Amino acid sequence: MTDDVEKRWSDDGTYRRAALYAACVIAVAAIVFGITAFWASAHCGEHEPLLCDVPAQSAVLIGPTVVALLGGIGAFVQTLRQWRQGRNWVIWQGAGWFLFTLTMFYIAVSARSVGAT
Repeated sequence: MTDDVEKRWSDDGTYRRAALYAACVIAVAAIVFGITAFWASAHCGEHEPLLCDVPAQSAVLIGPTVVALLGGIGAFVQTLRQWRQGRNWVIWQGAGWFLFTLTMFYIAVSARSVGAT
């Protein structure tokens, strides 16, 4: 590894892998959200709201958050691996920051809706 490796902002193969990774993390988080929302609606009954009690609220808030957070950490681990190998690491760092930003956005929106019930 040399210190004079420049940051490359474009690399089709790396961009494709990072974008696919981020899309898969988002898809898994959406599936986890669907599963937890289905469980919460079945748990609460037909005549009560979706987020009727603390376990239902926690499941809908925490499940997708953990998936997205672990996905962001995974992207940063891949960033470090790419950097150590002298490859294009900037795109993976962008994917990590995108997933972390998405995680914080989901926490903010979910916490606000959970607090409103």
